Amino acid sequence: MVELSAGLIGLGAGIAVGAAAIATAWAQSAIGSAGMGLMAEKEGSFTNVLILVALPETLIILGFLVAFFLIGKLPGPG
Repeated sequence: MVELSAGLIGLGAGIAVGAAAIATAWAQSAIGSAGMGLMAEKEGSFTNVLILVALPETLIILGFLVAFFLIGKLPGPG
């Protein structure tokens, strides 16, 4: 197996977290604006909107997990 350099592993970890953060922000902006419209129209829908806004957070958690595994592949000092 080809040994990956530490720079490429670090770059991959950064891209994993960055792409996940951008995707989460994009999803939450659409869900949040639609949720505000729903709460203005229908009383008592706060809990549903809160759950739907929290769901995209799993993307960033998965991005951190991928980055954690990639950083674990970095060679130690020495």
